[in-house]
Amino acid sequence: MTTFVILLLIVVAFLIIRRLWSKNNWKKPDAPFSPEWRIILAEKVVFYNTLSDEEKRRFEFKIQEFLLNYRITGIDVSVDLTDKLLVAASAVIPIFEFPEWKYTDLHEVLLYPDMFNDKFETSGPDRNILGMVGTGYMEGKMILSKPALHHGFANESDKRNTAIHEFVHLIDKSDGFVDGIPALLLERQYTIPWLELINSKIEDIYANKSDINPYGGTNRVEFFAVASEYFFEKPKLFARKHPELYSLLEQIFHQTMISRNLNKKKLRIGRNSPCPCNSGLKFKKCCGKAHYS
Repeated sequence: MTTFVILLLIVVAFLIIRRLWSKNNWKKPDAPFSPEWRIILAEKVVFYNTLSDEEKRRFEFKIQEFLLNYRITGIDVSVDLTDKLLVAASAVIPIFEFPEWKYTDLHEVLLYPDMFNDKFETSGPDRNILGMVGTGYMEGKMILSKPALHHGFANESDKRNTAIHEFVHLIDKSDGFVDGIPALLLERQYTIPWLELINSKIEDIYANKSDINPYGGTNRVEFFAVASEYFFEKPKLFARKHPELYSLLEQIFHQTMISRNLNKKKLRIGRNSPCPCNSGLKFKKCCGKAHYS
């Protein structure tokens, strides 16, 4: 038996053990979705507002599930409910069409007050990192700049969302290899076309012939994450500029993003606004009743 085969068997065994552990310890929501949470999602997350009633129920369930199973901790910064919901939304959006998905490489998300360096320091030189998936002694953790988290949902025109970017890295990592190939989501026959397309698109970035974030030219790993941000943030523009790449990302994420009206404004909910739960009642008569009684 070759060394490669032995290493492959070890990796497969590790993945099986890790998934069994996650399954046995996994918590499922058993409480109704909070009206307060629904209001925050409606006001902050455009993706949520493009969903049908049935899709919103699924999205809300996944939000609850994420927050039950992963810690969100502030490092020299406070963490409020909005922060937690935005982290959870960032995790759910890319895997929305995979109901049983679990981020098995994650235990905790750390929010930092600003950019940090590769030593996770928030002061001193070379602080230019907005998000990172931890390795080594930071394995199982994700680090996010809190301002970058909020900026990703406040600005829908820049094709960027740091938190989604980092969760796509975790999706990439889920097969045991961080290589820009999401093997658990990409059907085998599309692997070679995917790699060829990535290489071609990276060449376009180097030649200044692409509107994809230049950071995507770093390597295949970063290209996958950067292209995924674009796919979820500006899908119609992405499909027009990069139709073949858009089509492959549709197959990877099982989402037809161009059908979603992401130009829809985030809701501003007042007492007489339609309730975001789509009951047909005014907010003050439905989910907002506790606030206005």
